[in-house]
Order: sequence, then structure tokens, then C-alpha cells
Amino acid sequence: MFTLTVRDRAMIAHSLPGAVFGPAQALHGATYVVEAGFRRADLDPDGLVVDIGAAARALAAVLARLTYRNLDDVEEFRGATTTTEFLARWIADRLADAVAAGELGGHAAGLDGLVVTLRESDVAWASYERVL
Repeated sequence: MFTLTVRDRAMIAHSLPGAVFGPAQALHGATYVVEAGFRRADLDPDGLVVDIGAAARALAAVLARLTYRNLDDVEEFRGATTTTEFLARWIADRLADAVAAGELGGHAAGLDGLVVTLRESDVAWASYERVL
């Protein structure tokens, strides 16, 4: 399996309801380093997993929907607990939509899956992997 990974950042604010989150129940910020890995069993006719520029643009477009936002105020997230794990899946699903819409080029239709990792810090991160 081949993987091509691109990386970007997202600065968000949110609060996490419930005693299990301790001090993170209060409004706080996070700067995530976000990695999106695109996977396929065989390279495309050009010898690529996916066009790296298209992958970077797709990730940036998804993160633009989050960056500098208080997620508590985003209607799409109303009622959701926007944990790192939740956001990893949300980003992966938006990237899968971009692949399906042809936004990463025609050969991206041959992708088998993707994995999104959100790094909260150098010692803590979460990932979500999905099949395409």
C-alpha cells in the first residue's frame, strides 16, 4: 500500500461538555497539526498516489471551514462534542467528499482509503482511517 501525506494547521476554539473533560469544559483554543494520508494499492498511470498539490489544496479548503472559528458556534457541530477524534473523522469525511467530486483529479478515483491525524501536541494525537 502506498501513502502520500500532506500537512497543514487549524487553529480552533471550543469547549467540551461533561465532567470527563475536566478543565477542557471551559472555552479553550487548540492548534492542530493536521495530516491527511491518501492510500492506494498501486500507483496511478503517472506513478502517483494522488497529485500532491491537489491533496494540499483539498486539505486547506476543508481546514478553512474550521480555522479561527469557535466550533461551539458552528451550526453543523451543534449538539456534537468536538473532540480531536470527532474532528479527525469530520475532516476525513470532507476529504472523501472532495475525492468523490473529482477535486483531486481523475486518477484520485483509484484511491483505496485515507487517514487523517490531528496532533494536539508533540505527545498527544488522534487519527481516523476510512475506506474510499
